[in-house]
Amino acid sequence: MLTLYHHPFSPSSRFVRLILAEYGAAFEEHHVDPWDRPQELLMLNAAGTVPVLVENEGPAICGPGPIMEYLDETRGYAVADKRLMPDHPEARAETRRLVEWSLTKLDAEVVGHFVRERIYKQIMPKSAGGGEPDSAALRVARANINHHLRYFGYLVASRRWIAGDRLTFADFALAAGLSCADYLGEVPWGDEEDIKSWYARVKSRPSMRPLLGEKVLGMPPAPTYADLDF
Repeated sequence: MLTLYHHPFSPSSRFVRLILAEYGAAFEEHHVDPWDRPQELLMLNAAGTVPVLVENEGPAICGPGPIMEYLDETRGYAVADKRLMPDHPEARAETRRLVEWSLTKLDAEVVGHFVRERIYKQIMPKSAGGGEPDSAALRVARANINHHLRYFGYLVASRRWIAGDRLTFADFALAAGLSCADYLGEVPWGDEEDIKSWYARVKSRPSMRPLLGEKVLGMPPAPTYADLDF
């Protein structure tokens, strides 16, 4: 049995939920607010971050990268041509590069600002940093997102999927981050038709349905968030 400790609007957590679903892995979810630093989480991961995955009585696997590799090594071969890690070393390197880009660079420059300022800070107590959004951080994110969309749009204009001709972990890493921004209506889809078309394909997959059904209390999603045709 797999147990996932996560926050619903953590992009890295969303990534893990997507790839668990794609690999057909049943798992139990534990919703965690990491800013509360609950003892249960700290006992599993001293860094106090999510996601964390535990299988049966085994050790905690902490962070999206290690979880990705663990799932691929333990379940990837069983799904045959649906495996999300390519066989060729160069394709594997490209997949890992783009997963890292989406979950680290995109998060640091764009999605992390949106999630922290517009979602987390509305939930967090003031003692933990909650309060009004930082307008300067939001301006930075709104400027930066265009650069990322253009880059990924360039990639999918010449490839079927983000990392190449097959669906990989890279597609779900990017979709996880963009889905958080899209919930808030912060993705300028009209400027980048190639990446919009790609996202519509990922968005229509069954693994995305649980994410598209989630809501932040008192903050409804953007009108097209759950619309598969935008």
